[in-house]
Amino acid sequence: MDPITLGGVVALTTVLVLFSGVSVAKGLLIVSAGFLIVFDGIRSLELMPEIFFGKLDNFALLSIPMFILMGAAIASTRAGADLYEALERWLTRVPGGLVVSNLGACALFSAMSGSSPATCAAIGKMGIPEMRKRGYPDTVASGAIAAGGTLGILIPPSVTMIVYGIATETSIGRLFLAGVVPGLLLVALFMAWSVYSTWRRGAAGVALGAARYSWREKLEVLPRVLPFIAIILGVLYALYGGVATPSETAAVGALLCVLMAMVIYRLWSPAELWVVLRDTTRESVMILFIIGSAGVFSYMLSSLFVTQAIAEWITGLDANRWVVMAAINLFLLVAGFFLPPVAVILMVAPILLPIVISAGFDPYWFAVVLTINMEIGLITPPVGLNLYVINGIAPDIPLKTILAGSAPFVGCMILAILILCLFPGLATWLPNTLMGPAV
Repeated sequence: MDPITLGGVVALTTVLVLFSGVSVAKGLLIVSAGFLIVFDGIRSLELMPEIFFGKLDNFALLSIPMFILMGAAIASTRAGADLYEALERWLTRVPGGLVVSNLGACALFSAMSGSSPATCAAIGKMGIPEMRKRGYPDTVASGAIAAGGTLGILIPPSVTMIVYGIATETSIGRLFLAGVVPGLLLVALFMAWSVYSTWRRGAAGVALGAARYSWREKLEVLPRVLPFIAIILGVLYALYGGVATPSETAAVGALLCVLMAMVIYRLWSPAELWVVLRDTTRESVMILFIIGSAGVFSYMLSSLFVTQAIAEWITGLDANRWVVMAAINLFLLVAGFFLPPVAVILMVAPILLPIVISAGFDPYWFAVVLTINMEIGLITPPVGLNLYVINGIAPDIPLKTILAGSAPFVGCMILAILILCLFPGLATWLPNTLMGPAV
């Protein structure tokens, strides 16, 4: 069997195994073991433990549980509610201002937590009931939070970007910087659509019905929010100012967030601290398990020459490089419908990156495009994790209503990808300016 055909068989088998309900990590190990036994013999299994743990023998992986701890500490407090309340008080009189303030809160909270579900839950619990009470349609209220939550995997510090950097052996610092401007672009597109949509539906009534806040009320909420924003700025300064490595920066940021949660929100109870540590451990182990399993899966593909054959086949195609990129985007979009972002990145990034580079595209620009594709997957069925989080927050809003509200934001993400294709410097300018051209 030639490697290309074998690759198709592996892909079909992997899809069937994952659709059976097996976890992503276990599914990758099962598929890897099965094909290694069939084509390389039973003794090939002796290498699996070494490859699995060898993939985890990377100091940069320490940043994953640290950033997750950072987000878990923030998510366990009222920081999300305070952040939402602060922006709502400042923007409430703007047409569509409540939606804009929710999206702004999602952007800031995602920068603190790096988690899309945590962002949806933290901001949605306050934002959705308030928007519905003010007369915003259910589609707008639910769709804005679902879409705003996706920003957690693009705006730094992003666990998804860390995983991409480890999988492709690219600079995590440059990846974080590459996501800043596109992240702000997405926030701007989301806000622009929200303002237009609210105006089109008759924003005047909503804005006039909004509460009025005095300057004293606007300022009194800031002391509870500014310390966490200061931590984010400090983390970014330490990372890009050459003060510390990503792993060291993540550790310091996690410690400061835990201390802030204890000081500002009185998170003293051992039971509450245990929940933070428990949730951090669970999510970290899940991600690390997938990383190790994906390493074994990549080894299996490489040993069977599937990776090399696919790369050579695509490189040999007499096609415009933008046609190749369009095909890659379509593939990523479909993959994101069915698999979580971490799994997709670990499975396909090592295969696609050589193709992307040979076609003349920047690997850090591609990381941003890939991540936006994964964001789309978070608000589209059948997986659509953020859709189910919103449905859990507001169970009386039908899933189809949440999906209808999210659809325009999917259009915004596709538009962002097109803008990045026309102006790739939006992703590469900041890392090249602060860190010099990539070698």
